[in-house]
Parts: sequence; structure tokens; C-alpha cells
Amino acid sequence: MVEARGPDREVELAKAGYRLLKEGRFEQAAECFAAILAAEPRNNYALVGLGEVARRQGEVEKAMELYQACLAAHPGNRYALIGLSDCYRALNAHRRAVEIWERYLCRDEQDVTVLTRMADAYRKLQELQKSRDLYARALAGDPDNAYALNGLGHLHFDFREYRQAAAYWERLLAGDPGNVKVLTSLGNCYRKLRDFPRGLEHFQAALALEPANFYALFGLADCFRGLERHRESLAAWERILAGDPGNKVIITRAGDAHRFLGELDEAESCYRRALAIEFDLYAVIGLALVFKARGSFQTAAESLARLLTDNPRNQRLAVELADCHLRLGDSPAAVEVLSRFLRHGGRQGQASELLAGLTADGLTANDPHFRPVP
Repeated sequence: MVEARGPDREVELAKAGYRLLKEGRFEQAAECFAAILAAEPRNNYALVGLGEVARRQGEVEKAMELYQACLAAHPGNRYALIGLSDCYRALNAHRRAVEIWERYLCRDEQDVTVLTRMADAYRKLQELQKSRDLYARALAGDPDNAYALNGLGHLHFDFREYRQAAAYWERLLAGDPGNVKVLTSLGNCYRKLRDFPRGLEHFQAALALEPANFYALFGLADCFRGLERHRESLAAWERILAGDPGNKVIITRAGDAHRFLGELDEAESCYRRALAIEFDLYAVIGLALVFKARGSFQTAAESLARLLTDNPRNQRLAVELADCHLRLGDSPAAVEVLSRFLRHGGRQGQASELLAGLTADGLTANDPHFRPVP
């Protein structure tokens, strides 16, 4: 507790409280703010300070009461308005948060902190144009504002505009080259664009700073997979599993890497480990492809057919099942699988191309010109 005397006692306590708050020493900070309120029950610094203590400790409802008490006495208090809106944001009540920020912008329409928070909320509400406009207003006042640049990156990424997203994150990274979150975000942009070498560059830079970062390792492994560097991909999946051995998604990805490497027993083991945790569509597909790689086309076909019944628009299942039928010499069955897939609204692509080839040429697995699915 800070011992302060005289007319500056509340000021010294407030300074001490906010310093302790910044250091994460919440109990001591709360003592300072409570001492101020004992002498001055409507003190805005103390009410906001106690609200911050409560919010950072996860007591959102208590924090909201304290911010509202401050606003009742000081209606335009910037920090109480921001704190209250942040509470609504924590509760995913983004519309309520926006309402509060709009109240504040009536007093200061160019507050960049509030503009970026509002833009974030509209992005979560999927109101693209409002979000974009608010980020633009924030950048007009502060061209290098990190929150606006990051928000615009996420906004474009959410709408699969990966090149635009990368442009904003590149600007942000130029001013903060050690930002791991930005490095992984950029890596994901290039991964989505299938520019795997540039993706690798950013994921490796992130891992140099945080060797166990999950998102960087995942991106690294996926880029290696895209480059068909399956041994390196497997090594990255295994690094994740070293810290998270029960992650069925990663176990399945490791199984895929083993399968691509021709290590079918290891692949089967991974898929069965994943399925022992919980049903996973991709693990079941992987097992079927292991059977197929071993030449057990009938067993693979039976497994794929069951999956396709529950997932009638899954093109990969349809193509793999049709390919099994072709390898068994049953082209009518392959044609039926592909035709049914397209009748059920499956998208045009590999399935329609394969069907067109079959119906035009009548080829089967026994024909010398038949080319199976890769």
C-alpha cells in the first residue's frame, strides 16, 4: 500500500494503482483504488481502475458495474466507455459494443483507438463495408496504426482476398519484424495462395522466434506437403505431436505423410490412433486409401461407399470410389457413382472430367490407355 499524505494523496494512489495494474499486481492495485473511493466515492480514476482490475481477472459483470458507475458520474469518460465496450466485446455482444463506441465518437469522431475497435466489431458482425470504412478513417488519422493494418489484414483474409490481406500485413511487419502473429498470418496468406516457398519463409521466421508455436508448425508442415516434401512435412507434424500427442487432426496429417512416403503400416497406425480418439472423416478416408494402395480395392470401395452415403457431395470420396470400381474392372459402377454425385449437386471438377472420359471412351482398368486417379 502506498503511504501518501496531503492534498495529493488521491493522485499518488491513482498513479500507484495504475502502475501496479500494469505490472499485473491486481490485489495491490485494487487496494490503492479502494482507498481513493473511501475518500471520494465518485472518483473516476478509481472506478475505472477497479473496473480494469475486475475485467483483467475475468470478472466481466463486476467490471461493467464499475464502468457504469463511473459513467453515471462522468458521462463522457473515455476510459469507462472503452472498458464497458470491451466487456461487451468479451461477451461477443458486438452490437452493444458498437452502440457505446458510437456514443463516444459523437464527442471525438477521430479517436483512432475507438475507430479500430468499432471496425473490429463490424468485422465480427460480417458488415464488411462499415468495417472497411472505419479502418480507413483510422489509417487516415494514423497511417501506420498497427490495429487498423492488422484488422484490414484479417478482414480481407476472412473474405479470401489473400493478396490484399498480405499487403496490409507486410506493411505491419515492416514496422514490427519480430511479430510472430503477423508472420504466421502472412504465412497463411501465401499458403492459401499456394505460394508455398514464401509461406515457408514466414513460418520459419516465426519458429526462429517461437520454436513451439503451433500455428507456425502447422503452416510449415502444410507448406512442405504442398511442395510434396513429405519427409519434412512429417517431421513438423511430429514436432506438434510431441507437445500435443492426442491431437487427432495432426495424427491424421502424420498418417497422410506416411502414406505419401509409401510407409503404409505407419500410416494405418496413425489413422487408427486418430479414430481411437474420435471419429474423423479424413482418418477413415486415409485408411481406405491405405487399403487401396495395398491393392485391396474391394475393401477400400466398401469403406468409401459408406462414407459417400453420409457425405454425398464430397468430390474426393466420389472420385476415389469410382477409381476403385475402375480398378476392379467395373466401369458401369464407376459411372453410376460419378453420375449420382453430380445429380446430388456435387460441384463440377475432377468428378465431371472423369465421368466425361468414361462415357466418351468406355475405358476400364483393363484397358491399356486407362489412367487411374493419382
